[in-house]
Amino acid sequence: MNDIFNLKRFGWLFRKSIMERPALILGLLSVTLAITFLCYAFLQTTAGMAKAQGGSFMIGFFIGGSFMASSVFSYFNSNASGSSFLMLPASNFEKWLSGVLIAGVLFTLVYFGFYRIIDIIFVNHYRNGLDQSNPNYQTLYHAVDLFTFDNLIAKRIYLMYVNIASAMILGSLYFNKVSYIKMALIICAFVACTYLLNFMMVSMLFKQVDMANPFDHVFLKVNKDVGLVGLPSEIDQAFHLITIYIVPGVLLITAFVRLTEKEV
Repeated sequence: MNDIFNLKRFGWLFRKSIMERPALILGLLSVTLAITFLCYAFLQTTAGMAKAQGGSFMIGFFIGGSFMASSVFSYFNSNASGSSFLMLPASNFEKWLSGVLIAGVLFTLVYFGFYRIIDIIFVNHYRNGLDQSNPNYQTLYHAVDLFTFDNLIAKRIYLMYVNIASAMILGSLYFNKVSYIKMALIICAFVACTYLLNFMMVSMLFKQVDMANPFDHVFLKVNKDVGLVGLPSEIDQAFHLITIYIVPGVLLITAFVRLTEKEV
């Protein structure tokens, strides 16, 4: 039998990882669904359908996904459960892969299904509430459609999510207690420092800076208007490749190394 990966053994481990903690997984999914629904309803009322779709999708995905990623290796919250997990008859690679698939694939698929149901409910409610005698009825009707999972906003959300989820998985292996809070503070501090440093550097190059998103666009004030300066396409593509593949890859590999170290 292969010491690194065996499909039958991995399947047993994957099922066990899910079935032994139904309260945790179902609880997280229920809270995520409730948060998404409430955010959708609030944003629809205050900001309109377009922002409600993108905003609720991002908030629910980030909150639920980050908690799920932080909990996949929560066995180490106590010495007893941590030791029991390490003694399971499976390789470290299989244990690591099981956690990554639960947080990165299983949660994503379930969340997409939940969100699609919520989106259909709200879009149908919006369309049914339109006045059919309004001359602009057809325009208003087709102005709102279901949120597509491959649009530009969704792709940017995925880019951020893979980094956050990878960091949370790593944090759960380095911090045995309240790992979610500790890692969330580290991520927030990193984002804040990156934003401030980027803003300071951009302010040295341009005047009248309105907003500067790190590694993205710079918004400049031009009289009463606001102009946009973006990265060259080659640099922009390189940055996206680094953030969606290299950075998460390094974090996940480090998490695997850390998991291996716990057996020593």
